[in-house]
Order: sequence, then C-alpha cells, then structure tokens
Amino acid sequence: MGPWSRVSVAKCQMLVTSLFVLLLGLAVATMAALTYFGAHFVVIGRTSSERTSYEARHRWAFYVGISLAGLLTLGAVLTAVATVREAGGLMAGGFLCFALVFCALVQVAFWRLRNPAQVEDAVLDTYDLVYDHAVKSSSGVWRQELVAIQDMFLCCGKGSPFSLLGSSEADLCRGAEAARQDCLQGIGRFLSTHRNIIFTLTSVGLASMVYAMLLSSFLWFAIRSGRSLDHKGRYTLNPRAHGCQSQGPGFIRCSRWGPALQHPPEADALDGHLGPHGPSDSPRLLQDN
Repeated sequence: MGPWSRVSVAKCQMLVTSLFVLLLGLAVATMAALTYFGAHFVVIGRTSSERTSYEARHRWAFYVGISLAGLLTLGAVLTAVATVREAGGLMAGGFLCFALVFCALVQVAFWRLRNPAQVEDAVLDTYDLVYDHAVKSSSGVWRQELVAIQDMFLCCGKGSPFSLLGSSEADLCRGAEAARQDCLQGIGRFLSTHRNIIFTLTSVGLASMVYAMLLSSFLWFAIRSGRSLDHKGRYTLNPRAHGCQSQGPGFIRCSRWGPALQHPPEADALDGHLGPHGPSDSPRLLQDN
C-alpha cells in the first residue's frame, strides 16, 4: 500500500470514526438526560434533603454528561468537515475536543474505581431517611413519599436481620405489596444496571478517543505538509497552495486547476522586441556577434 493509499484509507476511517463518535455523543446525552429526568431518579431526588449528598452528585453527573456529549459532537463535526475540506485548523480543533473528552473520561473512570459504591450509598441513604421518617413520624407526608418510591421500584420495606418487624413497619407492606422484593435489593439492582451501562459507555469512549486522536493527528500532519501524493506515489504540489514560485528561468503559477509554468518577464520583453511576425521587426537583435 503506497502513501497515497494510506492517506485515503485514513480519511475514510476518520469519517467513519466521526460518525461513530457522533452516535456516542448522542448516547451519552441520552444517558445524562435519563439520569437527571428519569422517573426513578426524580422520585428519589424529590425526597432528598440537605442531610443527604444525593442531590449534589445527581446534578454533577448531569452536567458532566452533557458537557461530554457536547465535546463529542463538536469533535466529530470538526474532524468530519476537516477531512472533507482538508482544513488543518479544524482538524486541530477536533483533536483538542477528543483530548479533553479523553482526560475527562480518565477522571471519571478513576473516580469510579476509588469510590465504586458512593452513588449507591447516597441513594440508599435517601431511602433510609424517608423510611425512618415514615415509620417514626405520625405525618402522612413521609408515608406518601415512601409509597411513591416503593411503587416506582416495585419493592416494599426493608428486610430485618432478625425477621422481626414492628407494627409500624409491618403496616407498610400488606396484601400484594408484601410479596414484593426488599427495597434495598431492588434499588441496588437498578443502580447496578445503570452503573454497568455507564461503565460500557466510558470504556467505549476511551477506546474511541485514542483511535480518533491517532487518526486526527496523522491527517493533521498530512494536511500541514503542504503536499499531496498522486496515484503513482510521487510528490506533487498541493493545488490548494497559492503564491508559490521558484527562482529558475520560469516560475510556477498555482491556480485552482493546479500548477502551471509561466514565462519570466525577460522572455516577455524579448517577445515584444521580436514582434508578432518574428525577427523581421527587429533585425538588429539577430546580428551575429
């Protein structure tokens, strides 16, 4: 495979990668919207208070997801346009977007490894707070909030380690609700599924960013070289270059149709002395030395 073929293959791969990154950005934006506006998270956020850290982490996750989706979309558009138009500046902008996304995903992955159960603990702490208020308080507001959470996650109550429940706790799960799963287990399974999806998107995003950065850097160097290769593998001047000239007897005039040879001014002056009819107009120029 010659150099010209390698550049063409890299361009095709960059276009396909840009499309994939665009779809990845759409998936990240969808996941961020579901995390913030999803019914399961809304019902938890509605009952959270200043005593829990759920609301701050919930808002932080949404902002990070939307920012990553925006950078992915911008980088995909810039690299696709740069590949078609052979624009080095746009390609550099796309590389910068991919580099920022890569750094952010590394931070997210590192945070998840250091604190694997922090989000789950915040959600379960919120449920515990609502459950305790519903059991101990005589107000029906907390019980309504607890029922809303249990109906959303299709669960009921918390399992007792001694299988003994008080009268207030037993009243929370009666009839068909008593057959539901434990809420701690139900919420844990839901958050585990959500965590696996985020882990998959993070892994795919990291691999895609590495590949996209390699392609964009290679094409940037190819564009900035100022030359192109023909189908035989020989270097020729880039038709996009303007104002290029040489110091020889003739100079190269670049245009949209490619470089063309133009005679120097001395040759034009000689033609003017000779005239259109040849040497008959200026016989002195043809005298023997």
